[in-house]
Amino acid sequence: MPIRSLPALPREFYLQPTLEAARALLGCCLLHDSTAGRIVETEAYLTGDPACHAYRGLTPRTATMFGPPGHAYVYFTYGMHWCFNAVTAPEGVAEAVLVRALEPLEGLPLMQARRGDVAERLLCAGPARLCRALGLDGAQNGLDLTQGPLRIVGTPGSVADVVETTRVGISQGAELPWRFYERGSRHVSRK
Repeated sequence: MPIRSLPALPREFYLQPTLEAARALLGCCLLHDSTAGRIVETEAYLTGDPACHAYRGLTPRTATMFGPPGHAYVYFTYGMHWCFNAVTAPEGVAEAVLVRALEPLEGLPLMQARRGDVAERLLCAGPARLCRALGLDGAQNGLDLTQGPLRIVGTPGSVADVVETTRVGISQGAELPWRFYERGSRHVSRK
């Protein structure tokens, strides 16, 4: 069945524990406009986690994380990069799954035009790279992932060989084994 004809993951998917959602998203596909990629790497950010943006409470930046599950939390970091997260947990509990890497599947010429002359393996290997390749920025923050132009489709939990390890690029909570990736994927941002 073509990727675009698959139904979006239902709201109930995003209500499961965030660590389970982070693992289950592997193998699903993230679609935006005419681009799509298979999720091969994720990280979980939970309440009480010092690396979570919502650790210090509700702010204009983190409001989407406190909102209903199944929405996109797209934030700007380091003054130059966008990162995409799927909001998980019940409304009022600020948790999310950062999508760290995709295996590009559809719209490769457009992804290449957005990213420049890079190897196909590197088009979406990293949260900022995948956002640029898929054309994601602050305009998608808060979008409902269960419908519309930005959605996640597929069969949750379809990847059997999952590596669980520590998260990347953070200073606090770096020891927590809340990063998941598909063993053997050449599209993972880092092993």
